[in-house]
Amino acid sequence: MEIILNGEPRDLPVGTTVAGLIGTLGVRADGRGVAVAVDGVVVPRAVWGETPLAPDACVEVLVAVQGG
Repeated sequence: MEIILNGEPRDLPVGTTVAGLIGTLGVRADGRGVAVAVDGVVVPRAVWGETPLAPDACVEVLVAVQGG
């Protein structure tokens, strides 16, 4: 299936969850410093593993970085 990830198309297996997507991005496994919104709605970290992505979902993943 195809989703839109941060404005770019991305192919994922059907049934991929938010947690599964995050795992493919190489960000912190515990999700600290990461925010995810699906179709404009923020998804709490506690339910990433239970939140499947639908075809054509628009997903925004933001990663906090240190610096000034």
